[in-house]
Amino acid sequence: MMRALSDDPRLVRITQICQSLPEAVRVVHTDYAEFRVRKKLFAYFLSNHNEDGIVSICCKSELGENVDRANREPRRFYLPRYIGKKGWFGLRLDHGPINWREVENVLELSYCLAAPKTLVKVVHSRETDGHAKAHPQTDG
Repeated sequence: MMRALSDDPRLVRITQICQSLPEAVRVVHTDYAEFRVRKKLFAYFLSNHNEDGIVSICCKSELGENVDRANREPRRFYLPRYIGKKGWFGLRLDHGPINWREVENVLELSYCLAAPKTLVKVVHSRETDGHAKAHPQTDG
């Protein structure tokens, strides 16, 4: 029997990171989870979505950053089907140790692109006050 998506330790960790952001909400589906802030998507966790064999997080990016990442490091980053052309990129979580600091960084950047300015200010004030959560850099 397959393990439920919500039991995946990578999703558990990603959920902790996302739910540390103001008003972030998680919805779990069969082979993916989505994260929203005030009904706006800012991240997906995909686990063999559309039977592609990939486990990743997909995030919004600044204009062109998604293509730059995918071209620079195609083993780690890719342009997800349908949303890649809309400025999203995927960070693979199925190749070697996961750099959780990087995961936290791309999730927060994506959140800030989707969230209202008032919530973005809260996130930035936490960073300047030194209240950002510390996560170990990598693990497998």
